[in-house]
Amino acid sequence: MHSRREREAAAETWLLLAAKDARRARTEWKDYGVALLRCGGLFSAIRIPAAIVWAAVGTSERDELAGLLAEALDGPCCFDGNGQHFYALTPHSTAGLWKLPDAECLGSDFYLGVPATSVNEPDPRCAAYWVVPMDGPAALCPPAAVACLVQRGRSLVAAAQAREARDA
Repeated sequence: MHSRREREAAAETWLLLAAKDARRARTEWKDYGVALLRCGGLFSAIRIPAAIVWAAVGTSERDELAGLLAEALDGPCCFDGNGQHFYALTPHSTAGLWKLPDAECLGSDFYLGVPATSVNEPDPRCAAYWVVPMDGPAALCPPAAVACLVQRGRSLVAAAQAREARDA
């Protein structure tokens, strides 16, 4: 059995493999709480608008959201408060297969601001944090779980918009 800190350190080491300069990325994590990592090699990232995630899980309350999202995605997910997007990390091969609208899969040629593995709540240094932290190296979301969440959220957002249009 490994402690949370040991799993976090192992995930950090693994994530640094996606950095152009691992030493610089480690310094950026320390100083800014976030570092740019290249998608498409080790992992892809599915960018999901916050409204879709909040609709899918039924809340935008941070404490409730974390547990519900962990259960739905079965893998790591971070939130960018500036862009109001969630990023579910998936296997690198996801980019070539992803077809769902409203949720873009970032594969090769994309860089993502990834929070340090220790940033698990809003941090004054950066707008991004892990809602569902990585559980270890290469412990990623199954693409089917992300697709299910996105489809559910899209359906609920569309139904709410239809009700608003009907009631207007």
